Amino acid sequence: MASTEAWVWGFLAVVLLICIGCAFYVVWLYKWVMKHPEGPDEMKAVSDPIREGAFGFLNTQYKYVAYISIPVALFILLIYGFVPGSTAGILTKDGTTFGRWTMGIISTIAFLLGALCSGFSGYMGMWVSVRTNVRCAAAAITSSNEAIKVALRGGAFSGMLIVTLSLFGVGSMFAIVHAMFGNVKISVMSNVIVGYGFGASFVALFAQLGGGIYTKAADVGCDLVGKVNNNIPEDDPRNPAVVADLVGDNVGDCAGRGADLFESTAAENIGAMVIGGQLAEEHGFDGRAMAGYILFPLVVRGFGLCCSMIGILCVYSKEKHPEKKEAPKSENPSASFGDYATVDGLDDEEDAEDPLFGLIRGFSITSACCAVLIFLASYMCLDNKLYKSAWLWYSICGLVGIAMSLCFVFITQYYTDYRYRPVMSVAKASESGHATNIIAGLAVGMESTALPVLVIVISIVACYKMGEHAVPNGGYFGTACGTMGMLMVVAFVLAMDTFGPIADNAGGIVEMSEQPEYIRRKTDRLDAVGNTTKALTKGYAVGSAALATFLLFSAFLDTVKLLIGDPGHIAVDLGTPEVFSGGLIGGMLVYLFSAWAIDAVGNAAQEIIAEVNRQFTERPGILNGTEKPDYQGCVSIVTRSALREMVRPALLVVLTPVVVGLTFRLIGIHSDPILGARVLGGLLMVATITGVLLGLFLNNGGGAWDNAKKYIEMGNYGGKGSEAHKASVTGDTVGDPCKDTAGPSIHVLIKLLSTITLVLAPIFVKPNASRIPVPEVVAELF
Repeated sequence: MASTEAWVWGFLAVVLLICIGCAFYVVWLYKWVMKHPEGPDEMKAVSDPIREGAFGFLNTQYKYVAYISIPVALFILLIYGFVPGSTAGILTKDGTTFGRWTMGIISTIAFLLGALCSGFSGYMGMWVSVRTNVRCAAAAITSSNEAIKVALRGGAFSGMLIVTLSLFGVGSMFAIVHAMFGNVKISVMSNVIVGYGFGASFVALFAQLGGGIYTKAADVGCDLVGKVNNNIPEDDPRNPAVVADLVGDNVGDCAGRGADLFESTAAENIGAMVIGGQLAEEHGFDGRAMAGYILFPLVVRGFGLCCSMIGILCVYSKEKHPEKKEAPKSENPSASFGDYATVDGLDDEEDAEDPLFGLIRGFSITSACCAVLIFLASYMCLDNKLYKSAWLWYSICGLVGIAMSLCFVFITQYYTDYRYRPVMSVAKASESGHATNIIAGLAVGMESTALPVLVIVISIVACYKMGEHAVPNGGYFGTACGTMGMLMVVAFVLAMDTFGPIADNAGGIVEMSEQPEYIRRKTDRLDAVGNTTKALTKGYAVGSAALATFLLFSAFLDTVKLLIGDPGHIAVDLGTPEVFSGGLIGGMLVYLFSAWAIDAVGNAAQEIIAEVNRQFTERPGILNGTEKPDYQGCVSIVTRSALREMVRPALLVVLTPVVVGLTFRLIGIHSDPILGARVLGGLLMVATITGVLLGLFLNNGGGAWDNAKKYIEMGNYGGKGSEAHKASVTGDTVGDPCKDTAGPSIHVLIKLLSTITLVLAPIFVKPNASRIPVPEVVAELF
């Protein structure tokens, strides 16, 4: 029988080999997308400023984040170095605790590595997306099917790279620490690398928040001053803010969401590994069982990547007239497309099936493959002699997670797609005016919280009960398996998300380069689908955040048990005044954060509106087309505003749990040595509940407003320029900061709160003096 050590290296080898295979797949995706032409010079002239503006913002933003990350890393090092009890639960095989400074150095390096990988994944995802948008626009000239595949595979590059980097980062960190510190008990090895998840979460918050402020400030300013005040079309080249708007799609939806889901997968993997290690230690598992319960999250996520590779290749749009898909070749060898307008018949909107059907086909195939491979992964890792049916029960928990992801996708589609009642009701209400549009959108957003919450409740309870049935006290690991099942499809979901801004940018490039109307109609179809897929991803992100936070909360309680040397139950009783107060603070934190994020969009948008109005007033030739606008001026203004406005809400999230935990630790220093941890537990519980509900409301309400506008622009209720259209633009403007700034940032907020408390748990509890000898005066203080 192979030893635990051999099984650990065997499972890690499987994971790392999958990562290597995915790396080759990512390179293939890149080459496939890049071999497509960029189209005529007019398109390239539009796409180049978008690319430059996106990287200009991201480079500056990451400098800000780096300046803040260094003091935080130093703070982590000092905590582990000087706070008594900071390594109480990290035991070596001979029963001694891990060295404080060693633990501090590892946690600090893990934090910095997680932050670096998170930033790199978002940066690279955007690097490809800003090169894919013009290729998607060019592909739409000849083939709707090819345009869909270009946009999806460009997004898939981002999705596959991010998830592969996350998996490789956690797996390699675990392998390195295990190789260097083999005397540490394998069951608590995951606790050593929790800093990796914190670093990823930290960068994700700034990336999502800063990018969200940028994209929606530019979008709101562009729409209000263009569509409403001057009655010019969306993405009209006369609007000075249009390039900033297109840049924002990339820095918010590509880089921001990329960092967000990188953080999700990294933090949730580590949290599940912590819970699996504690369960294996409690039941005395050895050999394959011990290694399997710890590394199961990595193995199952690796299998999920394999399934996503298959699903991505299955996305296409069935064309009714495939003989028309080839455009006439240009005689000019420097241009890959020639006489665009002569492609007869390709302007027919019914030439290909709805692009959404192709995406749903790929997602369904990915989910079906995951449903099969979850059983293989469970049998490989979780089969053991003590509990022979445990692997089967935990497989079913994974199926529940996969089913939950499907439910979230289709529920979100129902509330945000213009084909269904909710969005149509918002569009209908627009006929009565601006106020009724807002009222209808608010009602849809509030209603949309009901079904997802029921799905979350059923999933958590079902997974917990099946986990308890599989292994005594294995309920939390059951929820971890459900979370892993849901995250198996994350690479494909992220590909669908990045599809949105690529399609949106493609439409803007077609509009600004003044291509024929039929091409714009094709990219409009892709843009409408992209709005839906972005909304689907946000709904999926809220669901995964809910499961992840429950998982990380469980890991936090396990860590507190290790720190105080008590394997019993840690009660977080909301009936206790201190814990109830922590819960109130958690709920308030979510609302205050959202208020500051939305206010930041408003402040930045006002600066954009003032700049555009100034250009229209001082240079009247812009509106009649005889003078070119100053696009760079708007890009510079919104860059400065977004970076300035993102700091306040981000610091609120980082500092609140630290201040609350330390304050209540001092209050309970004599009466309750873990009062700080209990209060933080209440804060996490209420912040999670509030964040899930508010996130669903903001995301789905904003998505409904957006697609109600799109539905009217398709010619319904008077079409473009009508009073209903103007009302829908107002609703879309209100919904923009909700669905693209505050809503997505809440996903990161509730997970960052959990990772902060997990990493900094040592400073929130008074150490057990019987286990950790410290000077009497120091022990009294801490």
